[in-house]
Amino acid sequence: MGWFKLTGGVVGEDPSRLVVTVRQAKSGRIAGAGLVLGPDTVLTCAHVVNEALHRPLFDTRPPQEAEIQVEVHATTERYATRLLHWVPPRSADGGAVRETDQEWQGDLAVLRVDVSAGAAMLPVAPDRADMEVDQEVSAWHGSGRPATLAQLTVSSLRSSLGYLDGEPTGMAVGPGYSGGPVWCRQEGAVVGLVVAHFMPPRDAATGQPLPYSSQHLIRRSWAIPWQRVRQELDAAGLPTTLELYEDEDGGEDPALFLLEEAVGDILYSPNERTEQAKRLARLCGIAGGSGVTPPEPEEFARFLLSHPRALAAFSGMLRRDSPAAADRVLVAGALSGTPRLLSPAEYAALRKQLRSVDSAVLARMPEAVRAALPHVPAAPGEEPLDALLDRLEVLPGDGHSTSGERRVPALLRVMEYVGALCPGPKRAELRLWADGVAQRLGIPRGALGERRADAQAWGRSVRDRSARTRVLVQVTRAERGRHRLRIWCDEGAGLRQVSTDSLADHSASDGAREVLRVLDSLTPSADDERAPLVEVLVDRASLNLPVDEWAAHDPEEIVPGVLGVEFPLVVNCPELLRKHGRFLSHWRSRWRRLDSGKTLVVSAAMDPESLYAGLVNQLDTVRVSVDVPPGPRDGIVQTCLALGVPVVVWDRGQDGASHLVQHMADVATPELPDGVRDYRANARARPPDFPGRPVLAWADADRTVPRLHLTEPQESA
Repeated sequence: MGWFKLTGGVVGEDPSRLVVTVRQAKSGRIAGAGLVLGPDTVLTCAHVVNEALHRPLFDTRPPQEAEIQVEVHATTERYATRLLHWVPPRSADGGAVRETDQEWQGDLAVLRVDVSAGAAMLPVAPDRADMEVDQEVSAWHGSGRPATLAQLTVSSLRSSLGYLDGEPTGMAVGPGYSGGPVWCRQEGAVVGLVVAHFMPPRDAATGQPLPYSSQHLIRRSWAIPWQRVRQELDAAGLPTTLELYEDEDGGEDPALFLLEEAVGDILYSPNERTEQAKRLARLCGIAGGSGVTPPEPEEFARFLLSHPRALAAFSGMLRRDSPAAADRVLVAGALSGTPRLLSPAEYAALRKQLRSVDSAVLARMPEAVRAALPHVPAAPGEEPLDALLDRLEVLPGDGHSTSGERRVPALLRVMEYVGALCPGPKRAELRLWADGVAQRLGIPRGALGERRADAQAWGRSVRDRSARTRVLVQVTRAERGRHRLRIWCDEGAGLRQVSTDSLADHSASDGAREVLRVLDSLTPSADDERAPLVEVLVDRASLNLPVDEWAAHDPEEIVPGVLGVEFPLVVNCPELLRKHGRFLSHWRSRWRRLDSGKTLVVSAAMDPESLYAGLVNQLDTVRVSVDVPPGPRDGIVQTCLALGVPVVVWDRGQDGASHLVQHMADVATPELPDGVRDYRANARARPPDFPGRPVLAWADADRTVPRLHLTEPQESA
């Protein structure tokens, strides 16, 4: 097994202690089972997590930051866990699983255990092997009690599941077994996960079990073979998760020889190598070998390339007394894809810090990631916090370091931007954490200080702008002159839908009344006296829809209630950016320059292809003012938006030179929403002096739009 015991974690002769109990959130009752996957991860079924959280059994939505309680019987410890990766249950054709279905695919959840530094770590993960026909295997109830042992045989094997037939005597698999390990004593390894049991047939009228017949299917269950578990997690973006903790031959790893040589030079004394190996094993939460016989340099190096946080922990052990040795280890480890950035203690401390961050700040983490790493593609869909941290850990550092200096890692840069959104005390805690990691990595204080200054400047520039309350209105055309509405509010803590009937259609005045009703329901912010921003989400064909001119005309009201006069109203067309996703990074880059970027005025009829050629690489152009007749105007506007220009202003009704474009030239770009509202109010009061009908397209890269708008097809007349 080797000196560093990464797998093979059966306690004594009682494999039932491999079982991890998954408990329901409210009652504490047993929802199912699981098993230890790695030093801080537990594997179970997705439907067990749903059961624990009192959700529909086959709910496909990831539970995000919900806490799931587990009990590890090998140590009798209880832990809080959160979702790391989610493979939802799905039917064979990829659709939803029905309650009446007896077989399905997917159905895996990897949970990250909240283990604070110095606390009891998870036990050693069990060995794993492929499932094969005729293997004699065992399974246990989620309680982990030895008496719940079910003796089974693998009777048939398909690519996605294995059928298990139970013995006619003893315990039968039933509720509470799902997610538990399928243990093969002959292999000395886990060969799969229990998923479901075929229940005896029932009377269609009464629902009661039919009288026993020898023709009935009895004691048959099915499990996910371990080879399928690997495939599912690979498809979910975990190509090495199960191998990171295996004690495998790493001869192909280009870092192995360099690390073996470094360990031999740095820890040439057997006694010192023994002491350092024992210390490293404790830091990584795994069992060590003999206190007398040290691991050989080769085995020591293999461990550094097997446990994902071992190399970071080892470099920390070396940094104070031998900085050159720490640098040597880090440089060698960078050649391998296994080592993660953070040590176990650093990672636990970061997770603890982030758990205490205000939820409104956590909701803006994707915004901080985009600002800190503008050229890194965003992950599709929503990411649990732990999955986001894992993705950031493997990204390389930025390129702003001088020759010979270590670059500032992407994760540290993101944490500086997150800190810029936090109040002073929490910001100071995150900075102390980043300082400690940078010191362990040998990053000069000046390099991290430069990123910190960038984050501070970004925080100042977005604080006021991003804190503004928004009301988002998705407008789709129904029959002539009528529209369907979906409405969301964003008061700083994320989007919440407030409309109740998205199928009802409205006239312009009805629509204005509905939007004003939502605006009137908002609680004014004590810190922000500005009117809420109304953001109208439209498709490309509706960019000129005059929602800003919609008026309530309520006979019971004194004022007409014109939306664009009372509130800064902008339009946003996510459809164009979505269809031209290669320009998303251009959009984010331009948005970051909103305060200092240039304005392009298109004053002559310019064809879209010429405009494309001129704009595609001008990332300092953040605003385009379109002053052309209606014919070519729409194509120019849509080209600008597709290329990622975040701010475009035009006059929807002007045939000649636009008074609006000339007037808006004196308004700073960040102030355009309020400037356009002022113009609309003046146009209503003094039409001859303000003849324009302004439209402002405003695509804020720091604020999210409803996911529904980005994924559902547009409705149109």
